Amino acid sequence: MRTDLQLAALVGISPAIAAIRSEIDKIADADASVLITGPSGSGKDVVARLLHQKSRRAARPFVALNCAAVPAELLESELFGHELGAFTGAVKARAGRFEAAHGGTLFLDEVGDMPAAMQAKLLRTLETRVIERVGGMLPISVDVRVVAATSVDLTAAIAAGRFRADLLYRLDVIHIAMPPLNERPEDVPSLVQHFLSAAARPARFTPAALEALADLPWPGNVRELKNFVERACIHHGGEIIGREALGQLLRGATSPPLLPPARPNEIAPPPRPAAPSLLGPDGVDLKQLLADLEQAYIREALALSGGTIARCARLLGLQRTTLIEKMRRLQIAVVD
Repeated sequence: MRTDLQLAALVGISPAIAAIRSEIDKIADADASVLITGPSGSGKDVVARLLHQKSRRAARPFVALNCAAVPAELLESELFGHELGAFTGAVKARAGRFEAAHGGTLFLDEVGDMPAAMQAKLLRTLETRVIERVGGMLPISVDVRVVAATSVDLTAAIAAGRFRADLLYRLDVIHIAMPPLNERPEDVPSLVQHFLSAAARPARFTPAALEALADLPWPGNVRELKNFVERACIHHGGEIIGREALGQLLRGATSPPLLPPARPNEIAPPPRPAAPSLLGPDGVDLKQLLADLEQAYIREALALSGGTIARCARLLGLQRTTLIEKMRRLQIAVVD
């Protein structure tokens, strides 16, 4: 591994992130393909880059391609390159991403969105380590480690006929599952501080504000949190942000909406009846309440699935490893 590199930051103190960092250290120097799964915005690209930077290939190129962002008719040329005159607009020969990554790592992001025809060609390349440019006849050997990532459930895609099972087996030699941010709330303060450190004029969050941020669901995961911190620094750079200011920042507003002034002699409408409060006079221990609810759902799903972890995970919409981790945290016996 090169020592002069600024390593990609896989930030977090949660057991899940610690386990992923440990796995990266173990597998970095292997040539086997790696499949990184997880929801959009969870940091799959950071894992891929860190894998490369910690490997013996670190001095060679790290080349990334988002398979969902390239039109299907251009994807073959992007991956394998093309020769002069191979198609309209091919005014000169061009190397593709496989050749550009020779000796290094090729990161195929959103591989689950790759068209079926390209899946077959990618499979052949993974098997032979040989490519042919579009319009070319000569085989070109490539020494590339392939790291793929997807937010698509590839098992379901195979069942629906949208993804090749044999390609999955080639890509999924080593599997890293990135958990969503709402399953590791203890990482939110560390991530916030990491993003603040990169800001030209950082804001500061009070402990209460950081605690509130950790309790939010963050459906856009780490990417959404990063955008939020950037917005906070733009509007409140150099300021201290408390819990009260979070609402407007989360909605993206720069100031709270103003009520129109009351007109003279105007009769105010009767107040609306207050909605029934969810909180008792002494408040509620929200974390314990959520833990109890989570435990109840898991136990019911286990009963419905006959104790089968894989089926239980499907009932709850979780990955198997995530469910096992939750069961251990909640002290539910793991028997499969």
